[in-house]
Amino acid sequence: MEFKISKEIFLKALQRIQGIVEKRNTMPILSNALLEVGNEQLFVTATDLEVGMKSSYPTQVIREGKITVSAKKLYEIVKEMPDEEIHFSTKENDWVEIVCGKARFNIVGLSSDEFPYFPKVKEENFILFKNEILAEMIEKTSYAICYDETKYNLNGIFIKGIDEGEETLLRMVATDGHRLSVSEKRIEGKVGPELAKGVIFPKKGIFELKKMTEEEAGEIMLGFMDNSAVIKKGNTVVVMRLIDGEFPDYTKVIPAQNNCNVLIGRDKFLHSLKRMAILSSEKFKGIKIDLNPQLVIISSSNPELGEAREEIEAQYEGNGISARFNAKYLIDVLSVMEEREVELKLKDELSPVIMKAAAEDDFMAVIMPMRL
Repeated sequence: MEFKISKEIFLKALQRIQGIVEKRNTMPILSNALLEVGNEQLFVTATDLEVGMKSSYPTQVIREGKITVSAKKLYEIVKEMPDEEIHFSTKENDWVEIVCGKARFNIVGLSSDEFPYFPKVKEENFILFKNEILAEMIEKTSYAICYDETKYNLNGIFIKGIDEGEETLLRMVATDGHRLSVSEKRIEGKVGPELAKGVIFPKKGIFELKKMTEEEAGEIMLGFMDNSAVIKKGNTVVVMRLIDGEFPDYTKVIPAQNNCNVLIGRDKFLHSLKRMAILSSEKFKGIKIDLNPQLVIISSSNPELGEAREEIEAQYEGNGISARFNAKYLIDVLSVMEEREVELKLKDELSPVIMKAAAEDDFMAVIMPMRL
């Protein structure tokens, strides 16, 4: 095979797949990218058998064909090339020659025969999503994804479509056992059987989806086939294997009896928590919140470092409550909220707290207290 392509386009193509190629080298071919040329297009494919991506880019094809090359090394080479057209060609025994200006590289490739099959995608049953809706929902839930590999059914985001008569809701849920995050948005179109039942997207696939939403404006298409989710945007298709497991019944975790409501300014609360967390222990980041009428006192103490205390004005008319929380969990929630006022709903010091924006109902977080 042989083609010519601009450095800018080639670099962008290789950059996009860096998050997907297998780093651990369980199979050498998975750390390679499959390059195919035909019909004046370069097709770049990468997979780790869980998440796969295939994109097409305009190129000048001299000789059609395909080869696989180390995705990381090829990216590093192209990145340091001069800003000129790149001439890429294959030689005998799967060697590859890359020429740009006066720079010339000869590197070892691998035959494309060993590369995993990338499914052909049919576009019949796709649902269209606006970029910004998916981006916001992922932002508001992904921080709560569980990273404990033994809890594999929590290693992603649970996504469910709900038909409410004329309207359709999309719900995303993530939890790591200590906190829970739920985001809901209205969407266009009807949900298929997979979304109606609910599916779990793996965390790696979620972060690739997030990158796609951030790249450029446009709509994202979502469909399902063979226990996989298919995402299409512009010239890029991502196929991710869904997590095969039952997501726990998160509705049982959301407390129903929390009737002590606190209204507090988001920025004041966030910065106070960050200040108090400085003196909390490195491991647990524990802080104490004391609720009194019209006043919230946040404090932290550490026998090795000292103690800190801060008062914040708030709207609260209930009984005094004193509860301890991991400051990081509270900070994570406040960091993804844009609203000026936050509502905390509590019951007592041993029950989870509900956090939400005071004026909105499309996002909610539940955080377990710390027992000390």
